[in-house]
Amino acid sequence: MDVARRNNIKILGDGPATMVFSHGFGCDQNMWRFLAPQYSARFKTITFDLVGAGGSDVTAYDPKKYASLSGYADDLLEIVDEFATGPVIFVGHSVSAMVGMLAGIREPEKFAAHVMFGPSPCYINDGDYVGGFSREDIDSLLDTLESNYLGWASSMAPAIMGAPAQPELGEELTNSFCRTDPAIAKHFARVTFMGDNRADVGRLIAPTLVVQSSDDLIAPLSVGEYLKRTLPNGMLRVVENVGHCPHLSAPCASADVMDEFLATLGR
Repeated sequence: MDVARRNNIKILGDGPATMVFSHGFGCDQNMWRFLAPQYSARFKTITFDLVGAGGSDVTAYDPKKYASLSGYADDLLEIVDEFATGPVIFVGHSVSAMVGMLAGIREPEKFAAHVMFGPSPCYINDGDYVGGFSREDIDSLLDTLESNYLGWASSMAPAIMGAPAQPELGEELTNSFCRTDPAIAKHFARVTFMGDNRADVGRLIAPTLVVQSSDDLIAPLSVGEYLKRTLPNGMLRVVENVGHCPHLSAPCASADVMDEFLATLGR
């Protein structure tokens, strides 16, 4: 299948290195519209839609392939192989941060660095690990999503977005959730919220910036601290922001911490 059509790939700029931006659950590449264009003068920038989201080819959605994040990592590596030039800096939001991590572990020579916005290797509390949710919380979330996806989306999206001073962003995320095929969304939600990639974190050797909001319903600061401790070459920066999408609700602060990180790479 044509990769560009499958993932609705958009390319801007033509720098000596490539930045690849990947969105989170229920979103599409439009969520990068405030951040990605800032880098197209210095980098080749690639935005795309995960299969099943946005303008991707939904006929390419295979529940078996995408029963784990490995299927999305396969797609990412194909995108990098076909469209990236020079070193790749991968920028992933939420679950896509873990997709990028898996791809970077599998083929580390292809990635110069990773930027993770609101990442979580595991959402469920486990002993000393605080992911933010009990197993009962996640089971209840998935049960509600399964029985009434549109109702769940309408109530959860504004809470996930946060940004109380920018209610239009909560409405945008609600609409994005509601545009997603419910069957695909339910499947992807289970893969996302039941996943546990903690054993993989210590295997990502590339320099990695973890960007977290100061107040995030989905990824609490405890997760960022865990990643900082566990990543071999990790940096944590906290952006003053309420919500799970600082690249949308606090793009200037997000760009500032990205630029600080890029400077450490000489870029």
